[in-house]
Parts: sequence; structure tokens; C-alpha cells
Amino acid sequence: MPNTSRPTTSISSVLHSPRDAPPTPTPARRNRSQSGFGFSQVSNSRTRPSTSTGRPRTAATSGAASVQHIICSVTESRGVSATVGLCFVNLSTGECVLSEICDSQTYVRTIHKIAVLDPSEIIVPMTAVAPQKSKLCCILEENIPGARMTAVSRKFFSEHLGHEYINMFALLEDAEAIKVAISTKYYAMSAAGAALKHIEVSYNTSFALNSLRIKYQGSEGSMLIDFNTVHSLELIQNLQNPKSTNCLFGLLNNTLTPMGARILRSNILQPLTEVSTLNSRLDAVQELTRQEEMFFAVRHALKPFLDVDRLLTALITIPLKPSLKLSEQAINNIIMLKQSLTTLDPVRESLSSARTELLIAIRQASDISLCTVERVAAVQELIEEVINSDVTWAKSPLDLRNQRCYAVKSGVNGLLDVARQTYKEATEDVYALVQQLTNEHDLPLELKYEADRGFFLRLPSSEIEDKPLSSVFINVIERKKILEFTTLELVKRNAKIGDSMTEVFLMSDKTIQALTEDIRKEISALYKVCEALAMLDMVASFAHLCTLQEYVRPEFTSTLAIKDGRHPIRERMQGTPFVPNDVYADTQSRFQVVTGCNMSGKSTYLRTIALTIIMAQIGSFVPAQYASFPITHHLFARISVDEGVEANTSTFASEMREMAFILRNVGKNSVIIIDELGRGTSVRDGLAIALSVCETLIETKAFVWFATHFRDLPQILAERPGVVNLHMKVETSDQASMTMLYKVSDGNAKEEHYGLMLAKTVSLPPSVLQIAEQESNKLSERLDLQKRTSKTHLVSQRYKCLLALKTKLIQAKQANIDEESLRSLLIRLQEDFVTRMQELNELDDDEEQDL
Repeated sequence: MPNTSRPTTSISSVLHSPRDAPPTPTPARRNRSQSGFGFSQVSNSRTRPSTSTGRPRTAATSGAASVQHIICSVTESRGVSATVGLCFVNLSTGECVLSEICDSQTYVRTIHKIAVLDPSEIIVPMTAVAPQKSKLCCILEENIPGARMTAVSRKFFSEHLGHEYINMFALLEDAEAIKVAISTKYYAMSAAGAALKHIEVSYNTSFALNSLRIKYQGSEGSMLIDFNTVHSLELIQNLQNPKSTNCLFGLLNNTLTPMGARILRSNILQPLTEVSTLNSRLDAVQELTRQEEMFFAVRHALKPFLDVDRLLTALITIPLKPSLKLSEQAINNIIMLKQSLTTLDPVRESLSSARTELLIAIRQASDISLCTVERVAAVQELIEEVINSDVTWAKSPLDLRNQRCYAVKSGVNGLLDVARQTYKEATEDVYALVQQLTNEHDLPLELKYEADRGFFLRLPSSEIEDKPLSSVFINVIERKKILEFTTLELVKRNAKIGDSMTEVFLMSDKTIQALTEDIRKEISALYKVCEALAMLDMVASFAHLCTLQEYVRPEFTSTLAIKDGRHPIRERMQGTPFVPNDVYADTQSRFQVVTGCNMSGKSTYLRTIALTIIMAQIGSFVPAQYASFPITHHLFARISVDEGVEANTSTFASEMREMAFILRNVGKNSVIIIDELGRGTSVRDGLAIALSVCETLIETKAFVWFATHFRDLPQILAERPGVVNLHMKVETSDQASMTMLYKVSDGNAKEEHYGLMLAKTVSLPPSVLQIAEQESNKLSERLDLQKRTSKTHLVSQRYKCLLALKTKLIQAKQANIDEESLRSLLIRLQEDFVTRMQELNELDDDEEQDL
């Protein structure tokens, strides 16, 4: 595959992607009270934040990218044209995202944006709730059921307040760009003012000056995937088992860091539409798959990284009520940051031989001697001036306490040195006490430590048998074959150690806070490093999947073509080899009707198309021998046949509601897959509705795959331009048995009598079956004759022949082939066209003679 050279771009443009998003909402609906919307008014006084949980998270989801706390503020314009302002503040990763969306009356883009970022709390103006709920509030209640809704005073939604907060918290180097992006975004700024004010009032939390990542994201630049499509395609969660990893996220998630898992999930829900960015990612994946040594070095270098996103958020968050626990956590943060910075060298070294644009940009971002004029190196120097060089992050509670105690260098604070000496002596006294007790009672006592209990003693039960423990030992707990206990003297010494540690934390706090203030000045450089690591982790995850499966790099053209495409999730699940299928669609074959009997593979074929499109537009290789895709801006899937029990709707009502949504929002660059529409009602009404929907979708010029059991539907639509009929192959035998081949083929299904074959298996009387077969054959022959000889059919066939010739000529013009091959191709096209037109003219003459 030829490599096309592209100009080098900045790290921000190369790493462009929808930023981290929290876990996806699960399909389950939370029970509500009869009052519906769970609104609560927030007063101006400081209140304790609610401890109620948001929407339920599954183990599969929360395990991959831990649950985050996101506040969303929503406001809208008045009048017919819906303009919605959104502000998302992620309290877990220290990021603020602003959006202003010109939406339709159904708020489809707004709901998509909110569902992807999955806030735990949504803030709306009080005027949108009382005296009557607005239309937007009702739609939010229906589509975002897990988020806690809060109505706040209308005065919080102030553009002026929003600008003040942006000027106060935005990173200095991003401030000018943000101001340009939001200069005319009145509703986005109003939402920002309300969100940041609500956090300050209700959560007693603020941010350090010029330390918050603030970004403006419109609805452009990414593919829209509605919640029903996310659910039915199993993008984030398996339908049968929520804890299973048999979903697209579970398949692709070979990430080693929490940041990588978050950015992967965000990309799956918001695939990109920028071809240059996608090609940069594909170049990087391709290089990692070809350079085995680099691939393993990258994976090894990423393993030690902690959750840098959360760490940086902790550094910029300023609690309004300081406490000893927060001082202790501040030391932890510095230790974790120190370790994270020391692990950047292996990342840079692993990418030393990189040649692709994206990997070079990531290498520069992780190079502590080069990134943004040595700003990351400056942070490391600040830490080395204050923190001991041998201090590392420890998992053991006792080791971690010792690391915190001796984190700050000696000589920085005289009182701190005294407090540490006291801690050291108190700890030595504990060990001396244990040795003394061991000698006095002739028992093999073991000293253990837990953060909540401090030091305590352990002893195997077999050491004392039936003899009672001495009364010196108190608080005895029996755990299986182990006894845990303490003594009064040990409790006193634990208290002395605790007091000395408190002194250490208090003495260290001033030094640590000063160091944190200095680090905040360079926080933007650390953010870039974090983004680079997340992107590298995701790209390496894609490369890891390619080493396990035979995937191919996709191309982006005007034609959707897949050679031997496979369903990525089912291929991993099943033990037998997956039967691949080809897919081809262009402007003259954009509407494809797929027929076949039950369990022949229609649904799997449709899902394969949708999943490979998503994989290609996040920068992953796809399961096929060859694949090319046009850029898709909106993906719809109507597959699920679940009844909406909570909404008191049947299967038919649910699918009609979904189709209404699709028809209102479909566009030219959309891809739609529909599985068995209309089967929930009578055959006549179902066929009429399916036919009407198909006629409407054909006019949109979107790419559509329509699976159906209505045998008349493909015959009726066969004359329409752009319509192609396909079927799933089935082998039948004289013994009335059928073997599914799971292979797609051109034309309608050849076996027309599935019902008769089923009747034979249940032993209906032979006379009944014979009459049924005769009548069925007569009806089929009569309908086929009428169709083939109709004037309308012949005109339609001529029109389709002309359009097919036009499409092939355009493709020949765009193809990069030599002159001789082009001449041969044109001659062959001319011969085929003349032959086909002559056949149609002969049929037309025969019909006129009959008349």
C-alpha cells in the first residue's frame, strides 16, 4: 500500500480526538418516583453535595474506565430555531468542554453529545422546569435517565459570569484561542457560568488560577451515533451479559493505562470524520505492527503509568476547606507525579526509531528535554529540589507512609526534621516492644500494619492450641487459623506515631503547597504529555489486536468495498472459523435489500458492515482482506426487537418510533442498517410501511442495508435506481433439510418455499402439500411474467443501465491505470452496454407484438 507524504503538523492537531469521556450509560433504566424529573433547587448557601448515584454502571464499563464525576449545564434559546449551550466540567480529570449546537426540534445532536459524555448531574434553569417543563427537559428525562437533574436559579446562567470564570481558570497559552472560539457563543458561555458556579456553591470546590483545560467542541468533526444504535450494536456493552467483554470496546481495549481506555471509549462513541487525522493514526498502527521491537518496547514502557489525568486534576483542585487528609493526599500527588515523570524516558526511547507523523509527535511530547521549551524538565527539576530522589510510589500502606514521611528533603524545614526524628523513634519503640513481648511470652508474634488500624500483632492459632492468650493481649480477632490482637502499650505507641505523622504532614504541607503552586505554572505541558500517552496507548492497543487477528488497513474513498469482511466480535467469540462476506456499495448500489431465511446470517452481515465502519473511523485496522470506506457522518441501526416494557410500548411501536427518528435525521452521508422492519404487525400493513420507508430512504441517497422477510419487497424495489437485491445462500435437499452457508449472493433468495419445507418436517398430509406446491408455483409464474413484460419495468431497466455506465466511467476516470488498460476497459464497457440495451429493445418489441 503506497505511503502518501503529508506535511508535519503540531502535536495538538495530530492528537486531535474527542477527549476523555466517562463510561457509557447502561441500557437499564433507573426507577423513578411518580413525579418524574428528579429536580432539586440549589440555594445560594453552601450545601453538601448529594451522595446519590447516577445511572448504574456495570462492572465491564466501570472496570475499563473508572466512573467519573461530570457536571453538565444546559441552556437553550427561545423561539423556533433551537440553539443549545452546553458545558461539561469533569471533576475527575480536570477538563471543561463547551459546546453550542444549532439543533433540530428533536434535539438529536444535543442528546448525542450529552449521552457520549455521560454526566452524573445535569443543571437546567429553574424557568425550564416551572411552571411547566420545557420540551428539552422532557427529552432529557426520556433519553438521559441515569443523570441526576438539578434546577438552579436562572441568574447563574450568565454570559458575563461565564467569561469571568474562563478568564480566571483557562490555561494561559490556550486563553486566546478559547476567547476566539467562544466570542459569539452566548449560550455556551451562559452554561459555563452556571456549571462552574454550581461546583463552587454545592461542592465547595474551586480550581487554581489558569490551570483548567477548557476546550470548545461543536457537533462537527465526528460521526453521530444515537443511543439505540450504541446499544443494539454492542459498542460498549454486551446485550446478554453486561459484565462480558464481548463488545466492540472489549475487543479493542488492550490499553495499559486508564487514560488510554477513556480516550478509546470516547472515540468509539464519536468516530472521527477528518481523513488526515485518521490516516495519521493508521500510519502509526501500521508502523507498530511492522516494527516488532518498537511495539513491545512501547507496551513495556506504558505499563508503569498511573492515572495521570486524575493526578493532574488533584493538583489543580483547591478545596475550600483544607484538612489533614488533604495534606496527606497532596504529598501522595507529588510522589506519583515524580514517578510518572521518571517513566517518560522509556517511552521516548521506545519511539526513537519512529518515522510516522503521529509517533514522532508523541515522542516529542514525552521527551523531557525537548517538550515545549523544556517545561516538563523544569517540573522535574522543581520536584528534585524539594523531594528526596529515592522516594517512589509504594503500594504497601506501611511503605507508602514511610515514603510520605521522608518525601521532603532534610534541611528544608527544621521543625519537620524534628517531627521525623520523633516518628522514627516511635516506630523503633514499636519494634522493640514486639521483640520484648515475643521473649516474655515465648510466642512467634508477627507485626503487621494497616492504614486504618496501625500496627497490630498476628499469631497462628496452632501456636497456643487450647491455652488461653495472656490478658496482656486485647481486641482479639480470629480470622480462620490466624489470631489478630494488640496490647494497651501498642495502642499508645500507635497513637504516638499518629501524632508524629500529623506533625510531619503539617510541617510538610507548606513546602508541598509551594511546590504545587510552582508546578501549576507548567500544568499545560503536563496535560500535553498526558494526551500523548493516552493516544499512544490507544494506537498500541490497535496494533496489539492486529497481532492477534488478521486485520487490514482501511482506505477512505467514495466507495464502500469490503473483501472477505468478518464480524469482529463474533469472530473472537466462536471457536469455528468465521465465514467471510464481500460488501460493495456506491452511488448506483446504495440501497441493498438482503433476504433469506431465519438464522441464515442476515443480522450478522449487517452488523459487520456497521462495526467495520466504526473501527475504520477511529483509526483501527478492520477484519477483512481489503476495505475502503466513504466518510460516514451519521450511523443508524434499527436492529433490536425488544419490547419497551417500561414505556408500555410493543415491538412494533418501538420500531416505528426508531424509524421516525431515523427518517427525521438521515442525510446524504449517513449509513443505515435496518433488520426486519414491520414484522410486528399484520403482513399487509407491515409490507406497506416497509415499502414506504424504503421509498423515502432511497430518495435520501444514503447507504442503506435493509434485511427483510417480505419477499415482495425486493421485487417491487428492483426497478428503482440504486437498489440492489442480495440473499443469504442456503443449501436444500430432497429430505426437506436446509444447510445455512452464511454467504451473501446477488439477487433474491432462490428458495421461495421455506414455509412448505417446514410443513414437510411436521408431516402434513401429502395431498395437502401437493396442492399447496402447485398453487404456489402458479402464482409465482404469473407474477414473474407480468413483471418481466411490463413497460415500466423495461424503462426502469434502461435507466439503471445508463446510470451504471455513468458510475463505471467515473470510476475509470479516477482510477490510476495505464492507457492501454483504460482503452480495454472502455471497449468492454461499450460492448456490455450495447448488448444489454439490445436485449431490452427485443423485450420491448415482443411486448408491442403481443399487444
